[in-house]
Amino acid sequence: MFFLLQICADSKLRPSFLTDKAMEPAIKYINKKFPNIDFRGNNVSMKQFICTILFITTFTVFILCLVAFDLKSYIIMSLNFEFTKNYLDLIITYTSVIITLSRIDDKKVLVGMFNCAHEMTNGCSDPSYPRLGQMFVEYEHPWKKLTEEFGPHTRSVTAALLSLKMVYPRRNLPAEQWRSAQLLNLLNAPATMMDPACCDTMACEYLPLDVMERWIIIGFLLCHNSLNSNQASLELWKMGLRSGIYLTLIRDEVLNIHKVSEDLLDSFKGYHKRIADIKECREHVLANCGAMHRERRNFLRGALKELCKVLEDEPGLLGPKALFVFMALSFSRDEVLWLVRHSENMPKIKMMLSFTFGFTNGHWGVLKATQNCINMYVCPEEESVLFSSFVSTLSALSIKQVENKEEFDFRALRMDWLRLQAYTSVAKALLPMKDYTDLPKVMNLIQFHTRMVDSLEDMLHETSELSILCFYPRVFEKMFNQSSEEMPMKRYLMSFPLACSHFSQCAHTLCPEEVNILEKRSLSLCVTFLDQIAKQTSGVMLEICAEQRNLNDQLLPKHCAETISAARHRKQKKQLPKNKEVQKEKPGAESLRKNRIIETNMDKLHLTLTELSSSYTLCTDFTVFNHIVVPTEFLLSHLEIDFVKTFSSRIILKMINYNQTTQEIARPTDLLAGIRTYTTSLHNLSCYINVDITRLMKNVLLQQTQPLDSNGGPTITHLYTTWYLEALLRQASGTLIVHCPTMQCFVSQTTDSELTFRAEEFSDVSELQALAELIGPYGMKFLGENLMWHITSQVSELKKMVIENMDVLVQMKNNFDKPEEMTILKKRLTGGENVLKRTTIIGVILSFRLMVQDCLQDVRSNRIVVITQLTFIGSLLREVTLNVFELASAAGLKCNIDPDLVVAIRNMKTDNTSSEEEHKISRLLLIYIAVSLPILALDPNSFYNQVHGGHNNNIHCLATAINQLAAAMFTVQNKNIEQQLKEFLLLASSTLLQLGQNVEKVEVKNRESVYLLLDMIVEESPFLSQDMLESCFPYVLLRNAYREVSVQLPSAP
Repeated sequence: MFFLLQICADSKLRPSFLTDKAMEPAIKYINKKFPNIDFRGNNVSMKQFICTILFITTFTVFILCLVAFDLKSYIIMSLNFEFTKNYLDLIITYTSVIITLSRIDDKKVLVGMFNCAHEMTNGCSDPSYPRLGQMFVEYEHPWKKLTEEFGPHTRSVTAALLSLKMVYPRRNLPAEQWRSAQLLNLLNAPATMMDPACCDTMACEYLPLDVMERWIIIGFLLCHNSLNSNQASLELWKMGLRSGIYLTLIRDEVLNIHKVSEDLLDSFKGYHKRIADIKECREHVLANCGAMHRERRNFLRGALKELCKVLEDEPGLLGPKALFVFMALSFSRDEVLWLVRHSENMPKIKMMLSFTFGFTNGHWGVLKATQNCINMYVCPEEESVLFSSFVSTLSALSIKQVENKEEFDFRALRMDWLRLQAYTSVAKALLPMKDYTDLPKVMNLIQFHTRMVDSLEDMLHETSELSILCFYPRVFEKMFNQSSEEMPMKRYLMSFPLACSHFSQCAHTLCPEEVNILEKRSLSLCVTFLDQIAKQTSGVMLEICAEQRNLNDQLLPKHCAETISAARHRKQKKQLPKNKEVQKEKPGAESLRKNRIIETNMDKLHLTLTELSSSYTLCTDFTVFNHIVVPTEFLLSHLEIDFVKTFSSRIILKMINYNQTTQEIARPTDLLAGIRTYTTSLHNLSCYINVDITRLMKNVLLQQTQPLDSNGGPTITHLYTTWYLEALLRQASGTLIVHCPTMQCFVSQTTDSELTFRAEEFSDVSELQALAELIGPYGMKFLGENLMWHITSQVSELKKMVIENMDVLVQMKNNFDKPEEMTILKKRLTGGENVLKRTTIIGVILSFRLMVQDCLQDVRSNRIVVITQLTFIGSLLREVTLNVFELASAAGLKCNIDPDLVVAIRNMKTDNTSSEEEHKISRLLLIYIAVSLPILALDPNSFYNQVHGGHNNNIHCLATAINQLAAAMFTVQNKNIEQQLKEFLLLASSTLLQLGQNVEKVEVKNRESVYLLLDMIVEESPFLSQDMLESCFPYVLLRNAYREVSVQLPSAP
């Protein structure tokens, strides 16, 4: 019925036939003529919902109420709790159904259209239609009709309600009285701490307050005569009116108790005083009720915290003090429901607990029950059977059953107790319950403890179920948002998505259409809350990482120059320069504070993280409509998304600080230190929450090894590849930056045009190792592919120059041993300097690649110790296939043949050129380089710098270029590499020896430096040997060359 009310009120769910304009005349006709309708309309399948549910709910329930009255039962809460509770629930359910039915505006249309459709289909009206239609007419004004029906039941209903007089006032006390009575306090009497908590009305102690208020207010409205004739009824009713403004009928359908009471009693004579009482109670609610419930919440907040701490420290108290736990849950739930009904803010939500039960009370219950049975002189047969069943069931219990972990089921015992209440509560019972008041006390105690054993989930559901929040999504979200803003409440935020797991209890098998709607709403709220919690946690974690990175940045070596300079001045007793800035605080100064009350930003962030992380410890997973929800997975997902998004867009760009215009960029070691700080800070999160941070960092940092991340933004690999190609290697192609084999780095030379960076600060071993660790093998592969692209562009130009001078090169190849012919041919040869320059650029790029590969191998050997044995495999790489070269190169091992260069040169091959022509061009290219080497002696920068271990114009990189190019080109062509290099060595030796025949001093100025190139070529080549070199070039010349360059100073450029 509630679902029907909702879909009729919601424009999105409203049935289409109710909104169809063609049906408007029929709808108006039905409303006007109902229930006497002669109409032919569409077939509407409403029989299951209307003709069955409404009929059974209204008439059958009402008949049960009459039966209870006719029996003239003694309905008293303290004597027969279950019987009285079911009786009052029956009345309230019946009333709620009638009131809810009256709020369905389209009920006549739906029933009338169904009856017409039934008549069209079956030829007659539905048999239930006349009674149902008559009921709709009679209950047009439901309250008036209900009071008429319950007039004869006033005595029994009043008796049942007045039995709450000992329970409801005690439950509806202000917080001051709770505090003075030390309610829920386990520490106020240490001597009796282990004594079982019990009372005469066990079940009444955790009976929901809103249930009792519905009984009292609606019950006395139905039997309003009692308000004028019984002062106790009036006082109890006024106490209920002072509890609030609204009362729940069903879900989010509420009853304005003061307005309904005033309207109803105003229609009767003699109730002017009661109307005045209603107005007085309403004024009292508006003035005091909000403050009273606020104080109750404040009290419960502290009491629950203390109770949880005591039970966590002493879990053995859960058995004897279980009643306190359920009372605390019930009281907290009452306040939550009151807030929801009145759309107020919710500062706290209760915590779920788990319980165990000890059997000490069970034996005591057996003895008391047996004693009562013996003292009864007259016991009817049916009651005697029930008593015997009680005694036999309870006497059979033992500790061994608990030790053997047997499952208990006491539902039959509790059903027998309810049956016994019915037998002994009627007026003419042979064994009246009212004469044996000790019996219900003992049986209620037994019932409570048996439920603790086999119905714990039902007890928790009864005292802590919050499914009502499903129907107040706006209020629920508002409560969450307010709790998110308060620091003490952040640790309880997980209670909001946990409450969504209760929403499945709203579904009912009689209304399957509602399940999908409830499921979508529950999952939507749950996901929203989890996303918000994860978003807050992720944001705080990233802020902590940023703060830690700033602190770590202060410890970098580059920031200690000022400290060293100041210490040097103090040691030399010199005054600091006047224009010098005031010395900054040393790292760690933020930890020194005079007052601990002063909180730093880091303190606040860690406190927030601790509170948020505490919420994740409430549960590892929970179920929402058969969907298993894992909160930590939401956190990991958010961390990954936020970290990837901010890592590339903000963190990386900020830490790298790349400026394409000025070619400024952070050193790889600085960036690596910052990323390690982020990683360490994120790993600290695992100390709070059980999350796999290693998996997160792998997923995030793995994207940085690719050219673009998942969002399409630039990565570390892309930025550093661009910088090293566009800044460092481009400058190294000139004379501004020199490759230094001795220090294994590039060194900036002092020139008039100063660079914006120092090459050695970005290319030494530590920096390139940091780069290798940052971008990994995948990033190195991307870097290598870009390097190969630049190499192939140079090779293409070299091949064009070879083709232009092919005839001359062929003649020089055939006449290399004829100096006169070679002199003439050299004059015809063009572009020799350009060839050497482009080959030098290739050599510089390949030298940088070798440096990077060596650093990758160092990083790999440190991080993957098991694969260090690949070094032994590397010594055998001469005799393996190219596929193994690719594997070894990816691991950073040095290969005789560069697989990436082989692939790049193979891709250069065009269909128009045959293999023989390619081989010829490759051979002539080596000859071109060999015969052009003497030109280098004319360059003043060709001097060999002993400190750097290379030449000032990077021509020593020719050795790397020649060896790698020859190996790659002839591997593609499947030719003998050693034979081709021998030919090159022979031509190069011959042309360089001719330098000694030239007497012009300018030409031979750096002759010895150029001689050393031959030794470098042979030294780096895996295919040449010193014996081969000595056979074509005298070793004495090399020895003299080394001696000359060691005593000479470099020529001025």
